[in-house]
Amino acid sequence: MKKIFLVLFSICLGTLSYSQEAKTLFLKSPESVTPFLTSVNRADFIDFLESNMKAQVKNKFESTSEMTDLTSDYIRIQMTPQSSWEMKVLSLNDSTKIISTITVVCAPVCDSQVQFYDANWKPLEQSSFLQLPAKEDFFLPSPKDSQEEYQDLYKKADILMVKATLSKENDKIFFQYTTPEYMVKEDAEKLEKYLVPSLIYKWSGGRFMKE
Repeated sequence: MKKIFLVLFSICLGTLSYSQEAKTLFLKSPESVTPFLTSVNRADFIDFLESNMKAQVKNKFESTSEMTDLTSDYIRIQMTPQSSWEMKVLSLNDSTKIISTITVVCAPVCDSQVQFYDANWKPLEQSSFLQLPAKEDFFLPSPKDSQEEYQDLYKKADILMVKATLSKENDKIFFQYTTPEYMVKEDAEKLEKYLVPSLIYKWSGGRFMKE
């Protein structure tokens, strides 16, 4: 009976430790990772959510930031009306965790920056964990009956802009092609039928791989 109790106690401790992981890592993050926030801001976010309060703070620039989501392995913050920040804790192997973050800025078209860190917030090489989608990945194959229009629109979409989003529920990243939002409305509407709605990458074997 004593052995069973010890095993159950160990499991509970492990579960508790994991449930605190995203929160703990976030509180330890350097201000260079979230330059809008102070260490007090980060602690206040957690305190407010754990008290079932709206997690809003005045950031370093005297504007409002709000933590909208906090789970065992995921955090999302609306930094400003035009920008957001997400983090996800990912398993590299049985004993090693890494952190993925995404910063989205909409000015007004949304674009993203994806970064990776170890558990001590040391930056890691992005290419080791993700090959970002290229422009052509968002385009369907060229149709035989409208190749001229297809090629013309492909050339007009000359700046690659992508909105990336981490999943709260699982280890996936979604990429949305936002380039059409800066194009002439007529061209953007024509282009829509040649595009995939979004790309999904799943964390597998220590990398994000396209599904």
